[in-house]
Amino acid sequence: MPTYDYVCEACGHRFEAFESIKAEPIQVCPACNKKQVRRLIGAGGGLIFKGSGFYCTDYRDSGKSSNSGGSTSKSS
Repeated sequence: MPTYDYVCEACGHRFEAFESIKAEPIQVCPACNKKQVRRLIGAGGGLIFKGSGFYCTDYRDSGKSSNSGGSTSKSS
């Protein structure tokens, strides 16, 4: 279930709500109890890896690999 951001047009109160995609948007402000709440458009949540086994080098740019086939200096 996604988290939605809301703002009250009457008092300026900003809050988040964890609700189902199928749920109707919240209409009443929890701070002032007026029906002037608007759902904000967010960028969405990013993918977050937590726990052991994830390393910062796991998702490097493929163009920056150490074995890119460039010139190598070998002594003969």
